[in-house]
Amino acid sequence: MDLQNEEMTRRLHEMCEGSVQAFDAFYACYSPFVMQVAGRLAGERMEAEDVCHEVFLEVLRRGRDYDPSRGSIKAWLAVIARSRSLDRLRRQARLQYPGDEALERDAAEAEASGENEALSRLEREALRTAIYALPEPQKKAILGSYFALQTQREMAEAWSVPIGTVKSWVRYGLNNLRKQLEKQGWADSWEGGNEHERAHRQ
Repeated sequence: MDLQNEEMTRRLHEMCEGSVQAFDAFYACYSPFVMQVAGRLAGERMEAEDVCHEVFLEVLRRGRDYDPSRGSIKAWLAVIARSRSLDRLRRQARLQYPGDEALERDAAEAEASGENEALSRLEREALRTAIYALPEPQKKAILGSYFALQTQREMAEAWSVPIGTVKSWVRYGLNNLRKQLEKQGWADSWEGGNEHERAHRQ
């Protein structure tokens, strides 16, 4: 762990114990970065500011969950900021995809059961962020295949496209998903992504 990350990890723990001074130092260090991440997705400064506010409130609640061995504080904040930004965009646009409700339900049920606590929550945040950052066709193919449990043939018929097109969307979607998770430090998190495992569901 680099010196800044080590120092800010200490500040993070202190602010979760109620230190206003530690919070001010942490916020001053990372708020420009969070604003930058949120701004790229939210587009408008006011929206980015709202996201930034939500992120630091969440950090206050979940600061003890941060594990330095899983990546830097910046990487952890980026996952939260992207997730909160995408949540706002989805609420505003009322976007719905096949499997979207199942993905949300899985996350809510795991949260309620306390399943794997901090690690599983962070993994789910990373997975949701990565899925919703995929190009539209790949996103709906991944959600349809792995969360709505649709066969590739069912998706092809529902969307009036050749089954080969759906296969390509799934294949490229999985590749892109792995790359995004690797960038976030979760290279082993997506274990469902083997197209051959689901070939029988065509």
